[in-house]
Amino acid sequence: MYIRGIRISDTSAMHYIKLILRSLLFLLCLALYLWSRLSGSSSSFGFFEQSSYMIWAVALVFMLEMCLRFFPSRIESMGCRKQFGRNYQPTGSSEPPRIDSNVRTAAVLASWIAINSLVALLFFLKIIDREILVLISLAYSVCDMICILFFCPFQTWMMKNKCCGSCRIYNWDFIMMFTPCVFIDHPAARMLFGFAALLCLQWEIIYKLHPERFAENTNAFLSCGSCTEKLCAHKKQLQRYLVVFRQRLAEEKRKMAQEKLEEKL
Repeated sequence: MYIRGIRISDTSAMHYIKLILRSLLFLLCLALYLWSRLSGSSSSFGFFEQSSYMIWAVALVFMLEMCLRFFPSRIESMGCRKQFGRNYQPTGSSEPPRIDSNVRTAAVLASWIAINSLVALLFFLKIIDREILVLISLAYSVCDMICILFFCPFQTWMMKNKCCGSCRIYNWDFIMMFTPCVFIDHPAARMLFGFAALLCLQWEIIYKLHPERFAENTNAFLSCGSCTEKLCAHKKQLQRYLVVFRQRLAEEKRKMAQEKLEEKL
């Protein structure tokens, strides 16, 4: 796949497609929600009506995606495949795995709990309804793709890992996505969170039993030489573009200020 003449990896292409589809789903649900509220309907966008299959359709799509994570599927990113034994390539290093510290992992967990505690408070105070919780989950799903493709605050500000491939919390994405579903009394919402919790539990158990699979210095599968995704390269291209854009913007502002000064003189 090519974007502006630059060839991107199949994994990156898959993530761009996911970003587009998840964004469209979020915008569709948001539009339906706003339309129902403006029209005075009390049923919102029908997510929770007995005659509506919308929430089940959304849930099944995400559950199918989660199912792939339970197995070493080749179409998935290497970041979520490193946990499996078939992808462990020993480097022969006797050093302990250089993995992100428990303190950094705990910081991510604490920040996520704090954010969603606010969401829960708004829900129980009846400031937002359960349809808004669904919209928040869908917004989280879009942000997940943004973190992979463009910028991840958890990676940059907390975990400090070099790339998604070596990310300690890669398979936390779905349980983070569907945290708001904890507060929704609906079988589809419970199934979403349950699947996500099982996926996260599998990840954490394997991490506990085989930490050597999660570090580049003990698993050659995670080395830059073995990487076929080049997600970090795409992020760096974007960062370089943003630097150039800011420089050009600053130059334009400087020119405009100079012209105004000359006009006054």
